[in-house]
Amino acid sequence: MFAVIKTGGKQYRVAANDVLTLDKLEAEAGATVTFPVLMLGGEEVAVGAPVVEGASVTAEVVEQTRGKKVIAFKKRRRQNSRRKRGFRAELTTVRITEISGLGKTVKAEASDAAGA
Repeated sequence: MFAVIKTGGKQYRVAANDVLTLDKLEAEAGATVTFPVLMLGGEEVAVGAPVVEGASVTAEVVEQTRGKKVIAFKKRRRQNSRRKRGFRAELTTVRITEISGLGKTVKAEASDAAGA
């Protein structure tokens, strides 16, 4: 079973035990977060309008981190004009622990989570 969730203005296709890097969520490492489900797939398919009622995806926050540095450098030739600006995105890494909906629940295997 898989689900399509929405967070940070983006949509992600997730399955149990997937590890995702998302835009920053306000939660500490080890905390549990829940996402709204836009679509459930597998043997049965359910598409929400806008969300699937009674369905949820639960994830555990693995870490809070920052992305690669992006540098925007502008130079206008022969005018002694230069601008340098940097940016690093705040990111959150999560592991999907459970997908529930349509009367079914899929949980991540404990042995896989400990080995990863």
